[in-house]
Amino acid sequence: MQDDRLIYMLAMAHLAVRTHIGSEFLKEGIKVTLPQATVLFLLQEKDGRMLSEIGQAIGVDNSAVTGLADRLERAGYVTREPNPGDRRVWHLHLTPQGRGEAQKASGVVGRVNAEARAGFSEQDIEGFKSVLKGFYKKFRK
Repeated sequence: MQDDRLIYMLAMAHLAVRTHIGSEFLKEGIKVTLPQATVLFLLQEKDGRMLSEIGQAIGVDNSAVTGLADRLERAGYVTREPNPGDRRVWHLHLTPQGRGEAQKASGVVGRVNAEARAGFSEQDIEGFKSVLKGFYKKFRK
């Protein structure tokens, strides 16, 4: 019997990949979690993002992104500055230490990405990407 529980299989694959990346981060001495690294990656693309912008990009609510920012700030990876025009709005900025940690994490994620592709044809990969993009479009609010 073939397992066709797509959501279950997607959830289990997601958990396995996150666990593997977390393990690889530990082996490499990377001190951030994957969600924290994601925030650092976003700040590498565009430093000074608003907390709400980061939350929208990664699909979490304001309290979750505030918690991520708090931990990253305590670790010295980001600084938080109020918006001069609206003191309710906060911007995150990468510190040099945060940029270094993001670069180390990026190397691990790149390796895991290559590892994930191994053993699959380019056609398989393109089909998988198409399915993932379809899920994203279908279920993203």
